Amino acid sequence: MLKFIKHHLDTIAGVGIYPVISFVIFFSFFLLMLFWLRRGCCARRSYGGTAPFRRDQHQ
Repeated sequence: MLKFIKHHLDTIAGVGIYPVISFVIFFSFFLLMLFWLRRGCCARRSYGGTAPFRRDQHQ
């Protein structure tokens, strides 16, 4: 089955760039998420870290 797909993809001009583009998008997304997490405010981290221990006032 793979040879049928490979044959059809070989007939498309410039198809080799799509894996590169998808890898760059995938890698940049996770780098941006890592940067966003590392850059996060300390107050937001401490608020989220204590969330399981806070009592919900709507009970």
